[in-house]
Amino acid sequence: QVQLVESGGRLVQAGGSLRLSCIVSGRTFSISGMGWFRQAPGKEREFVATINWSGASTDYADSVKGRFTISRDNAKNTLFLQMNSLKPEDTALYYCAARNYHGSRRYQEYDFWGQGTQVTVSS
Repeated sequence: QVQLVESGGRLVQAGGSLRLSCIVSGRTFSISGMGWFRQAPGKEREFVATINWSGASTDYADSVKGRFTISRDNAKNTLFLQMNSLKPEDTALYYCAARNYHGSRRYQEYDFWGQGTQVTVSS
């Protein structure tokens, strides 16, 4: 099995920055694609960003492109999400996800999930 634990979420003012982390443990050798998703109250879970195993290939939702950066440190089994120029509409519970294949925008295709970390952006 694989366990994911997110951290780094907190209350921040609009225009500010946050860095989320996700530590992966367990059968980490089986993991290839990883991603970040978010879910606001009353809304569906939505894609934020994804990255392949080497980190050479990334993909972003249009709403965060140019503001967020996904990266990973495989030696430390850690996934990151650097979030800059935060907006109130970025407020959500942010989830880290992993799968045994390349990254995907579809949350249904991920096998493993963390418990989420709350990001709240005040105006």
